[in-house]
Amino acid sequence: MTRRNYDLAELRRLDVAHHLPGQQDYRVMRDIGGSRIIASGEGCYIRDAEGQAILDGMAGLWCVQVGYGRKELADAAHRQMIELPYYNTFFKTAMPPTVMLAAKVAQLLGGDLEHVFFNNSGSEANDTVIRLVRHYWEVKGEPGRNIIIARENAYHGSTIAGVSLGGMTAMRAQGGPLVPGIEHVMQPYSFNEGFGEDPEAFAGRAADALEQRILAVGPEKVAAFVGEPVQGAGGVIIPPRSYWTKIEAICRKYGVLLVCDEVICGFGRLGTWFGFQHFGIKPDIVSMAKGISSGYLPISAVGVAHHIVETLRDAGGAFIHGYTYSGHPTAAAVALENIDIIEREGLVERTATETGPLLARHLAEIADHPLVGEVRSLGLIGAIEIVSRKGTNERFGGAEGKAGPILRDLCIKNGLMVRAIRDTVVMCPPLIIRPAELDELFGIIRRSLDEAEPVLRAI
Repeated sequence: MTRRNYDLAELRRLDVAHHLPGQQDYRVMRDIGGSRIIASGEGCYIRDAEGQAILDGMAGLWCVQVGYGRKELADAAHRQMIELPYYNTFFKTAMPPTVMLAAKVAQLLGGDLEHVFFNNSGSEANDTVIRLVRHYWEVKGEPGRNIIIARENAYHGSTIAGVSLGGMTAMRAQGGPLVPGIEHVMQPYSFNEGFGEDPEAFAGRAADALEQRILAVGPEKVAAFVGEPVQGAGGVIIPPRSYWTKIEAICRKYGVLLVCDEVICGFGRLGTWFGFQHFGIKPDIVSMAKGISSGYLPISAVGVAHHIVETLRDAGGAFIHGYTYSGHPTAAAVALENIDIIEREGLVERTATETGPLLARHLAEIADHPLVGEVRSLGLIGAIEIVSRKGTNERFGGAEGKAGPILRDLCIKNGLMVRAIRDTVVMCPPLIIRPAELDELFGIIRRSLDEAEPVLRAI
C-alpha cells in the first residue's frame, strides 16, 4: 500500500479551522483536535495518516463493493476525462456512457423497470422520487394523490426532502419545516417492536400498519409507499420474509405506487443485484446509489417502470427536474466499469453462496457472547444487538445508545471499522472480502466484546 507523506498536525489543524464533516458534533470535533485522517486504501483495508491499517467492515459508507485501489476504475475515469469530461442532458443531449449505463441498469433491474434518471447521491435520488411520484399523479388527473408513506426510523437522505421522507426523530428535529404530505408507519424491527412475537404474526402486524394508514388518510390521497428492502442506517433491520409480499399486495389493492430505496441494498449487497429481487416483489420505482460506482465517483439513479414513463410521454410537457451533473459522463463511465468488475468477478453470486453464508456462520458463533441479544444478516450486511441481560432486549443504563458506541470504538482501536446505530453494531464489508478477512473481522469483534463487557457492566 503506497503512502504519501502528510504533515498530519497541519492537516488536523486545517480540518478544525475550515472543514465541516458530515453528521458530526462540531464541538466534539474541535475538542478532539480534528478528524482521523484516512490517507489510503487497498482491497478491504484503509490506512490512516499515522500508518495504521484498518479492516473496513463498512465498505466506506455501505458502498465500496469492489474494494479500494481498483486501477480499472481510475483508468475508466481517465479515458472519459480525456474524451469528454462533462456535458449535460438539459439540451436534448446525452453522452455515450450515460446512455449505456441507463441501458445496463435497466437490464439488471429487469421486468418493467426500463427507464433510468440519473442524479448525484442517494438523497437526490429520493428527492427525484418525491417529485416524480407527485408529477405522475398530476398527469394522471389525480392531483389529490400526493401523500407518500414511509416508515419510522427509515433513512432516505439528508436533504430536506430526504429527511422528510425518512423517519429518524433526531434528523427530523433539525432544519424544518419539513416537506408536507408525508406519513410514517411502524418499521418491521422485530427485536425492538415485536420481541418474542411469531415472525409471521409480526410481519402481518407491520404490514397491516400500512393498510390502516392508507385507509385513515384515504386511498384516493395516497401516491406511494417507500421503503428499503433492508433498512441499513436504521440498524440493518431485516423484515420477516413475508413482509414485503404483504406490502406489495396492499399497494396493488389500493393503486399505490411501490418504491424501493436500494441505495444500500443495490448492486449485490444482499446476494442479488437488488434487494427487491431477493424478496420477490416488483416495485414501480427504484432509487439507487452507493454501490453503482463503489463510491469512486458520486452518481445515483432512479429506475422507473415503463407504465409511468408512457403516462408522462402520452401527456407531453417537460418534467422540470434535473441536476447540472445528472448523467455525468465520467461518473457513468466509472459506474459501467464497476458493474463490469462485479459481473466479471461473480461478486453477486459469491455473496449469495460463499461470503454471505460465511458471515452468517460467524455471527451465529458470536451469538453465544453474554452481551449479544441477537445477530442477523442477509448477504454481506449484518448486525449485532447489544443487551444488558441475555435472553432479553434490555439495554445498558435502561436506554438505547450507551453500549453501541463503546463497542464500536473498541473495534476501531483493535483495527476494524464498524458502525454503531444506537446499541446495534452493524457491518457491511466490501463484496471482495475473503474468508480469511472475515475470520479477522470476527476475531476483532469477539475480542472487542470481551473488552467491552467490564466497561458496560460498570454503567
